[in-house]
Order: sequence, then C-alpha cells, then structure tokens
Amino acid sequence: MFKNKIQHCETMKKIIPLLIGLVTFYFQNQAQTIKDLDGNIYDTVRIGTQTWMKKNLQTTKYKNGTAIPLVTDNSTWKKLTTPAYCNYNNTLNTDTINTYGRLYNWFTINTGKLCPTGWHVSTNAEWTRLTDYLGGDSTAGRKLKEAGTKHWISPLSTADNSSGFTALPSGKRSDEESFGKMGYNSYWWTSTEADFVDFVWFRYLFFDNSVISFFLNKQNGFSVRCVKN
Repeated sequence: MFKNKIQHCETMKKIIPLLIGLVTFYFQNQAQTIKDLDGNIYDTVRIGTQTWMKKNLQTTKYKNGTAIPLVTDNSTWKKLTTPAYCNYNNTLNTDTINTYGRLYNWFTINTGKLCPTGWHVSTNAEWTRLTDYLGGDSTAGRKLKEAGTKHWISPLSTADNSSGFTALPSGKRSDEESFGKMGYNSYWWTSTEADFVDFVWFRYLFFDNSVISFFLNKQNGFSVRCVKN
C-alpha cells in the first residue's frame, strides 16, 4: 500500500506540470480585448508567439491622454515633420472609421506612445516573424486577408484568413497629397527606420498579391497594427 502511494505521488508530479501547461496555453490563446483611451475596443489574436490586434488602430489620443493632431488639408499633410492622423478621404462616417481604422504619419509612430499600455507598433522584424510563421511572404497574404469580397475587390479567391489577422484594404494617404487604394491594398507602418534618410519600413498587401516589404518616407499616411509587448 505504501508503495502504491509513492507511485501515485510520482504520477501526480508528472501530471500537475502538464495540467498547468495546458491551462496556461488555453488562457494565452483565448481571444482577449483591449481598449484605447477613446473607448475603441479591439479583439486580439494569438499567431505563433505573438499577440496582435485583429483590426487597425483608430485612436485619436496617445496612451498618456494627449490628443494627436488631426490634419485634413493635403498640402499641410505633405509638409509635416510632426505627428498627425487623418481619416481616409477625411470621412466622418463612424462605420468606415471603425471598419478600417485611421491613418497616421510615421512621426506619430515614433513617439512610442501610440498604442495602448502594454502594446507597441510592430517592428519590421516582428512582421518578418509573423510572415515566416505563416509560411513566408508568398503564402502569408492569403492567411492574413479577410476572406470574401465584402471589403476586398474581386477576385480574392485565395484569401482564407486562417491566421485570424483579418487584414482589410484600408488604403493610404500618400505624401503626394492624395488618398487612394481603399478596397485594393493594405499598408501598415513598422517602427523600424530604413538605412536611408527619412525613410521607414512598412508592409503592404495587394488584393491579388502576398505580403510585400518596402520603405517610403515618413509623410505617408498608413494604418497601424499593435502587437503585445
């Protein structure tokens, strides 16, 4: 009987860490929500070792409560060397803003205060880790994009959103004083500067292509996805 108790204890010593690990894994991979200071709520998704927001940022405030300047005039936006945000085509439609998020210049990202506490604007390396986990740039696009043509233009036959990232074609505001590409492309800033003066790495998705990494100057208006610290 004493021997059986010892064996039971030894068995429990093996089972308990396994149970703790399973419980930890379960809670780490459950959908969570995060709220910004405007009260916008973001669902999150665990992809590999990373936790991402499932939609683009739409805050008008930094995490310390300071308001981010709204700039609607195209000629002013083009010349900026300070932080600013805008809505695509300067829309005031709340459904559009909630669906696609807002656009920010890179000076806003560089403050380090744009994402809610505990989150940050993804680096170029973090984007690479994401796409590598999803099979590389050539296959990651279909796993990142929302399936169907509710938001993306047709054809989008290969998109399945199997990652849960739910990428939408939010378009951009270019440094050439124009909005464009909503319905066709997604553009996201990284926090990583390129090896060229005033240029920064960003990632984009075409409706008919996979993930592309490139760099442009800081006056462009792109979307932002936050990743958990």
